[in-house]
Amino acid sequence: MAAEDQSEQEEPAEAEVDDAVAKLFGEWEVTGIQFSDPSTERYITITPVAHTMGRHASKQFQKSEISIVERLINRLMQTDENTGKKQKTLNVTRDAFDIINERTDENPIQVLVQAVENAAPREETVRLKYGGISVPKAVDVAPQRRVDQALKFIAEGVHGASFKTSTDVEEALASQLIGAANDDVNTYAVSQKEEKERVAAAAR
Repeated sequence: MAAEDQSEQEEPAEAEVDDAVAKLFGEWEVTGIQFSDPSTERYITITPVAHTMGRHASKQFQKSEISIVERLINRLMQTDENTGKKQKTLNVTRDAFDIINERTDENPIQVLVQAVENAAPREETVRLKYGGISVPKAVDVAPQRRVDQALKFIAEGVHGASFKTSTDVEEALASQLIGAANDDVNTYAVSQKEEKERVAAAAR
């Protein structure tokens, strides 16, 4: 009987530990996220913190230590109309994550990770000069740049779909992430990735 009483007392303590795990926006689990691309896994950081107050801004290449959610938020701000509106963009992302969960019944962080992996180009072109002639050359893309490019394409797709249109930005962001996660070529981010790889294949 004493052993049973002791086990009953230990169970609530374990439950309290589970409840104490920090969640993104107080709602989404940051553990158990699956990665399908081992090359970019190192550069996609998942943390429950969506606003680090710029503590990594002066450190070269430390951007990969920042949560992928905050990096997406920072990218969404990089337009003339939204520069510096971090709190507004945080709220937009939070609402978009709710829409993603309603449509897919999945953790929005998992959807974001899949979207970044699917929108990350593996090849691109550089210009080499031979004498006075400029020749395109296909090169492999570094994993860190692949993540940068994917976030750029997603942000551009959201801006193009929501700026001066009847589509809410939350709806546009949710649609872009779901489409990219499903590898839908009609999504702006995936179409840009395919275009870059097509041009690179022609320049081999």
